[in-house]
Amino acid sequence: LIRFDFTISQQYSILLYRILPFVLIIKVVSFYFFDLYSGMWRYTSIADLFNIIKASSLSTLLIVSFILFRTKFQGFSRSVFIIDWCFTILFISGYRLFIRLYFEYSSGDRINIMSMWKALGLFNRKRADGKRLLIIGAGNCGEKIYREIHDNDRLQYRVVGFLDDNSAKFGKKIHGVPVLGCIRDIKKIISKTMADEALIAIPSTNSQKMRDIVAKCKESGIRFKIIPSMGELINGKATVNDIREVDYSDLLGREVIKLDEEKIGAYLRGQCVLVSGAGGSIGSELCRQICRFRPESLILYERAESPLYEIELELKQNFRNIKIVTLLADVQDTKQLEKTFEFYKPQTVFHAAAYKHVPLLELQPWKAIDNNIKGTANIVEVANKYNVERFVFVSTDKAVRPANIMGASKRVAEMLIQNQNGCGLSRTRFMIVRFGNVVGSIGSVVPLFKKQIIKGGPVTVTHPEMTRYFMTIPEAGQLILQAGSMGNGGEIFLLDMGTSIKIDDMARDLIRLYGFEPDVDIKIEYVGLRPGEKLYEELIIEGEGIVPTTHDKIMALKGTECDVYLLNGKIDELTKIAEDQKADKIKAKLQEIVPEYNPAQPGQIGEMPEMV
Repeated sequence: LIRFDFTISQQYSILLYRILPFVLIIKVVSFYFFDLYSGMWRYTSIADLFNIIKASSLSTLLIVSFILFRTKFQGFSRSVFIIDWCFTILFISGYRLFIRLYFEYSSGDRINIMSMWKALGLFNRKRADGKRLLIIGAGNCGEKIYREIHDNDRLQYRVVGFLDDNSAKFGKKIHGVPVLGCIRDIKKIISKTMADEALIAIPSTNSQKMRDIVAKCKESGIRFKIIPSMGELINGKATVNDIREVDYSDLLGREVIKLDEEKIGAYLRGQCVLVSGAGGSIGSELCRQICRFRPESLILYERAESPLYEIELELKQNFRNIKIVTLLADVQDTKQLEKTFEFYKPQTVFHAAAYKHVPLLELQPWKAIDNNIKGTANIVEVANKYNVERFVFVSTDKAVRPANIMGASKRVAEMLIQNQNGCGLSRTRFMIVRFGNVVGSIGSVVPLFKKQIIKGGPVTVTHPEMTRYFMTIPEAGQLILQAGSMGNGGEIFLLDMGTSIKIDDMARDLIRLYGFEPDVDIKIEYVGLRPGEKLYEELIIEGEGIVPTTHDKIMALKGTECDVYLLNGKIDELTKIAEDQKADKIKAKLQEIVPEYNPAQPGQIGEMPEMV
């Protein structure tokens, strides 16, 4: 019609009606091939537009090819096919866009006309009553945050600009909002824009960069918040809209661990899984992450009733399709372990139950023997008896050249685990996961520092040179799950922990996060090493060979293959000594089993060990 000014001669009408069925069939088949009929029109996106262009191009190419070989374009105008291609894309994409607008801005059976005009950019007034917001980060995340603020009238913010260190973005605009400059100029930009708050929208930045941004925000005096880290986003614990205050874990700058979800799902999906110590910091996070892989049932094995009750409620609310079994139980109770494994027959066990507080266990070492060693021996025995497929033991860097009862007890437990496969004692695949301190876990240093800061100080640090390796709770859970998929039996897995962190620096960073200045507003007191503590922690024992893995952030270590003679009878002797609660004899027996165990005296600093 357009080509012939809406007047078609009889000759062209005959040709039109002759090829029309063929044209329609070609277009229908092409659209079907590119899934244009399976999409929900109310959610039309850029991907759908590309599919429309590809389908229209393919159908036009087929039609032109057919007519070329059949008639060599005799009697056909070539421009008709170009016009047809353009109008096909225009009308199909336009109609689907209208459907999306209808559903997006309709309220019940009525369309909110003003909202639709607003979407098209008309009558789009700026919010004059909202807080003036600077978004730090002019990338994809910053753009999504802007769209959410713009589209959600309940968010009382007005974005006045973006900041970014990429000079190529300076002066450019995102949805009409300018990129005003680099982050180091935030103080000058705040005075220029009269911004009330800043939002850090760079979820994948490193620790040094995050520290610099926080320092600039503190220096400028502006209130600032952050969006969740990439780890939280990936784990489904948060979305880009969950804006929160900056936390110390943001300053760690830990890279997101990329899980091999296919391998993890292969051994967890549809299985019966048991987690001992399920109410603890690591155990509860492990349970949350296990449920993401849809096991048939998850057994929560925990001796503390309150945390057990809390994790049970959380899991049953968030994972309704998984059978959650709650057992108020203790790994020291052999009869209860026996009944549990006999009835539920778990295929995978994660053993996270342990005592971990170093100073308390120095005062009562028999408790570490009963729980950390004897409890581990108990659950290993029933796992072997009932043919558990995989057994993952959660250990600690304190087991490396231990200087305290807690570390020595975990090292003995490690030796017990390794001997199961090393000496051919079991068909179960036993493996160990070893990592450093966990930020935010129950009893860790960060919650203590926070409480002291809130009370006005002082913040107590044991020694200005004390360092520790740190990881986040989600990281710990991910490492444990990944180890379960990688181990063949007898390995010790550990995460690439990066650089150790000074506890003194951590305390100062936290004080600054709360808006205070260390040694000015909040005092720092050095109180000396507590019983069993050492200045530096290690991750590898001399003689443990590093074995490459398929994961670039996880190392596997092969320790002593088989040492039954050392363990035979020694654990029973240790248990009997623990019954008498003789601390000196317990330490002496531990030194027999773990020669590298060197009990630290209260206040002893010692030399920095050679890093392996």
